[in-house]
Amino acid sequence: MGDFSLSVRSHDQMIGIDDRLILLANHAIDLTRVDFGVPETGGFRTKEDQALLYRQNKSNCDGVSKLSNHQKGRALDFYAYADGKASWQKEHLSQVAAAFLQAAIELKINIRWGGLFRSFADFPHIELVD
Repeated sequence: MGDFSLSVRSHDQMIGIDDRLILLANHAIDLTRVDFGVPETGGFRTKEDQALLYRQNKSNCDGVSKLSNHQKGRALDFYAYADGKASWQKEHLSQVAAAFLQAAIELKINIRWGGLFRSFADFPHIELVD
């Protein structure tokens, strides 16, 4: 593997998140079979960013009474990159998540993948677990 690399834009989207997530993303990109990137709201989120996603029904956290792990710098969202464009298909996202989970095992960093959430499946999401 090792055929992919994170773009400058993806690195910029990770500013403000926990260094362990950045380490994971950089290792996962070396392990993945499906290229991926970090979307605009995929890293650290302000209260305003989170509130907007809540109003758009893209998050269950309103950013005020219920904080997102993104607001704490403890979560990262990703998208798959397949066939020359961003993909939100479960099949692609699951393969990227597998690379993150493998990287987490190798680096001994505890994470949770949103695709396994009980309340709703959040396939493009990982978060730290301490």
